[in-house]
Amino acid sequence: MTLTRRSESAGDQAESRTRLRSLAVAVFVPSAVYGIGSGAAAPMLPLHALELGASVGTAGVVVAMMGFGLILGDLPAGWLVARTGERRAIALGSLACAVGLLIAIVAPNIAVFALGLLINGVAGAVWGLARQTYVVTVVPGADRGRAFSALAGWMRFGFFTGPFLGAGAVHWLGPVGGLWIQFAAMLVAGALVFAMPEPGGPPTVVSEHTIRSVVVEHRRVLGTLGLAALLMGAARAARQSLLPLWAVHVGADAATTSIVFGIAGAVDVLMSYPSGIWLDRYGRRAIGVPAMILFAAGYAALPFAGSVAGLTAVAVLLGFANGLSNGVIMTVGADVAPPGRRAEFLGAWRLTHDIGMFAGPIAVGAISAVTVLGAAAGTLAVAGLGGAAAMYRWFPGRVIAPVELGGVAHRVSQTSDHVGSRPVRSSSGAAGSTGTSGP
Repeated sequence: MTLTRRSESAGDQAESRTRLRSLAVAVFVPSAVYGIGSGAAAPMLPLHALELGASVGTAGVVVAMMGFGLILGDLPAGWLVARTGERRAIALGSLACAVGLLIAIVAPNIAVFALGLLINGVAGAVWGLARQTYVVTVVPGADRGRAFSALAGWMRFGFFTGPFLGAGAVHWLGPVGGLWIQFAAMLVAGALVFAMPEPGGPPTVVSEHTIRSVVVEHRRVLGTLGLAALLMGAARAARQSLLPLWAVHVGADAATTSIVFGIAGAVDVLMSYPSGIWLDRYGRRAIGVPAMILFAAGYAALPFAGSVAGLTAVAVLLGFANGLSNGVIMTVGADVAPPGRRAEFLGAWRLTHDIGMFAGPIAVGAISAVTVLGAAAGTLAVAGLGGAAAMYRWFPGRVIAPVELGGVAHRVSQTSDHVGSRPVRSSSGAAGSTGTSGP
């Protein structure tokens, strides 16, 4: 019996590895190329804004237009993917991103530059959602943690290497060289994704549900699990603005700050695949809660980091937390997405996280402006604990079996006895808990 179970387990693991390898060219490599372009351009955006005559404050607001574009694009992206499919949505998103980048590259003033970044953000929403729905379609629930962690990990690896690979273009062309690298990377990534095979199974049926009706129908899920996603988004994004400011506070120069970020980024990337294995093995809640606690611990420790060594320790801790949380938001969204309205729901689901990503850095600036920088870190620590509590209360555990809820198949969580309060019955009549209902 034991040998049989071991052989079955080994067979399942081999099948899982084969399934993930099949996504390499279609999903993972394009994500890495996309990340390279984004990483090459990201540090150059505020510098190019300054070249166009923006003040430091205005440059920060202009760069935030990409995040605002993501928020604006999340819900329309759900509508577009549901009606055109992933491949066509990627093609349209790549075209829109290329147009936005060209507008930003040739922009004669800061207003036109901001418009280009806004278009780029909207296109990024389409890209992100189309890749997520494709993985949901072709990967079984038991392997989604690894698939989504690999997806995010490859993109983070690309983002990590992008500044190094784009250094030559920036040297010859100035800050706009980073945008040219992103333009070329977008064309290559778009071509790779457009060449991916269509998901198997029956043809996609266009849903008659509107985005608004899907949001209203699933408002309890979006208001509970979505709150946890929002707080995680804020914790992830805030470190990108808070840590550089604290580096200035402790007297670190630009080169030292870059090294600190590089070390933390390496820890982040190294955690990507292990976090996916743990997501599938131990469950979504078992990863999300510790990750948020580590975010809270890192932000709580930051005010006591009075040296570069202390800053590095905090940055590594936050990088570890970010890597541990890799893929958890996409995986939970895939677990609870209704099959007949998956793209529309995931568009709304991504919106909750992206609002947090957009609000986190703004909160750092606003709190620091009226108090002190340490107060912003303390506020983020409290928010991290709140996110941990929300995930403990509402996040599902390990997905093991589908159930029926209101005529729509959902998946039972092995450890989600207190995630939702409504009992449901599977097709065999057994009662269970989906983890998708509200409190």
